[in-house]
Amino acid sequence: MKRTFLIVLSFTFLLTGCSVNTSDENNNQVYRYLWHLVNVTGGISGVDEQFSLDTVVWVFDEVNGKITVTNSNDDPEKEDGLDSGVYDFSIQTIDGNTFLTVGNTEIGGITFPSLEEMILNENETSSGPGSDGFIYNFQRTVEVVQ
Repeated sequence: MKRTFLIVLSFTFLLTGCSVNTSDENNNQVYRYLWHLVNVTGGISGVDEQFSLDTVVWVFDEVNGKITVTNSNDDPEKEDGLDSGVYDFSIQTIDGNTFLTVGNTEIGGITFPSLEEMILNENETSSGPGSDGFIYNFQRTVEVVQ
């Protein structure tokens, strides 16, 4: 129980440090952390799609449990995940693995290899491993809001 609590707490700090608007005490600037979809691989056909920054952007608001997606991909043949919109999201940690649920659908396992990188893997689910899912790679950028 204590280990699960620490894992959830650690993930919360990771997500908070990587996504929420924050203020810099020294100069009163407000920052917003954006997650840009840069690559999608996998699926039955073995896609390997590259995206430039700002094509598909996710912004997490963990305080309100919302994720805002701005998807400006105009190629319907490219796998790009969620359409533009605001979605409810939640995080679940089971046996040390963390899973992202958007709306009522579990998307997959979520990892942070570094503070600048997020991987969402549809082949990793809370009910066990899957196959032929997509792996979404995101890169973090920081924008000054104020």
